[in-house]
Amino acid sequence: MSVNIENYNLIKAALALSGATLIAVSKTKPASDIMALYALGQRDFGENYVQELVTKQADLPKDIRWHFIGHLQSNKAKYIAPFVYLIHGVDSEKLLIEINKQGAKNDRKISVLLQIHIAQEESKFGFDAEELAAANLNELKHVMVKGLMGMASFTEDKTQVQQEFIYLKTLFDGYKKTQMHVANFDTLSMGMSGDYELAIKAGSNMVRIGSLLFGEREKNQ
Repeated sequence: MSVNIENYNLIKAALALSGATLIAVSKTKPASDIMALYALGQRDFGENYVQELVTKQADLPKDIRWHFIGHLQSNKAKYIAPFVYLIHGVDSEKLLIEINKQGAKNDRKISVLLQIHIAQEESKFGFDAEELAAANLNELKHVMVKGLMGMASFTEDKTQVQQEFIYLKTLFDGYKKTQMHVANFDTLSMGMSGDYELAIKAGSNMVRIGSLLFGEREKNQ
């Protein structure tokens, strides 16, 4: 078994102090690894690939809360719409509209996080502050915007990472105040294996951790 139980217990203890939710990033990992954490009480798991998520959801316990944390293409939203618990990384109004369409087809309101571009790398996806302010959410009757998410720059400069997290927390607080009609806007997802402690200090209440729990992915994956 490749699951690091010691790390899992340490991380859960640390997050308990802040009340943050742990998403165990199980992409490319076998069902046996997921079930090892499931046996310890873990229920929130994150996947990056639509087909892999669909397969795992069909095969594994139905009380698992599946989070889609990858870059979701609009034409693939229909495959996870019937069951996904939370879609992280919604980075365009086009995708929001498609998720709303699929929510209507499945007679459910799909919970999402809006991804904000906070990193310096151009490869990161997301809304900027102006696009966030201009986003029209009122007509999306089958989408529930639960909050914001963002990924910091991939850098050893902890000061830069901390500043990016603080910036996102500021956006989150400001948006929450101006969008009082948006119900259940309470989730700020930022922080991964390498920077989750900085994220928690900046105000994150949801972190996505993979390698600390499951080890590094195979290179050919």
